[in-house]
Amino acid sequence: MTEVPDTGTSEVRLNAWVRGRVQGVGFRWWTRARALELGLVGSASNLADGRVEVVAEGPREGCEKLLALLRGGDPPGRVDAVVERWSPVRGGFGGFVER
Repeated sequence: MTEVPDTGTSEVRLNAWVRGRVQGVGFRWWTRARALELGLVGSASNLADGRVEVVAEGPREGCEKLLALLRGGDPPGRVDAVVERWSPVRGGFGGFVER
């Protein structure tokens, strides 16, 4: 797990690339529901190579909880691996959407 950068704020951006059987099984919907429960904004998008990219912004604690759920929160389908990247908040999201 990469360390979350200390940006001097409690708000962070998480990019997570999820590999496994995660397309066509309700994974993006499940991710959206968990993110909204945690007060996060962002998106969950299918990628052409079969992965799902999750972008979440909000409180550091909420993003860390979402990452833990992606790795072991019993999502639909099967998660084989999650690669993460942390960065400062960029903004531009009005909610959490499935793409």
